Amino acid sequence: MRLGNLSPAEGANTPARRLGRGIGSGLGKTSGKGHKGQWARSGGGVRPGFEGGQMPLIRRIPKRGFNNHFTKTYSIVNLSVLDSFEAGAVVDMAVLAEKGLIKVLKDCVGLKVLGNGTLTKAITVKADRFSASAKEAIEKAGGKAEQI
Repeated sequence: MRLGNLSPAEGANTPARRLGRGIGSGLGKTSGKGHKGQWARSGGGVRPGFEGGQMPLIRRIPKRGFNNHFTKTYSIVNLSVLDSFEAGAVVDMAVLAEKGLIKVLKDCVGLKVLGNGTLTKAITVKADRFSASAKEAIEKAGGKAEQI
């Protein structure tokens, strides 16, 4: 295959419409714009969302909620997931992501461990945040909760 042999897919390129080239073309005289009116004029038409002076839908619907631009998003893992590791293992965000146990989001700032479930093995967990119950359960099982 060479660059000179490449061509677009069938039907990907359509020929330009040649407007105003006589009645036989089907696009003569008014060039597909109909007769008179706002849409037939140069620069005619209305902006997106304009509803002819009626109160637009976007303004009729009540506003609700708030998006905090400064919020920090963490990847969440529970103790029940950490219990699948063998005793003495060192668990961090990279290990969990490699095993597919957490979803690493693009705006994620770190890992947070929550206390849902039970932990029966002594493991070392390295994370950015721990809930109080998670930290207590890890230490109770004989492991370490290391905050990065």
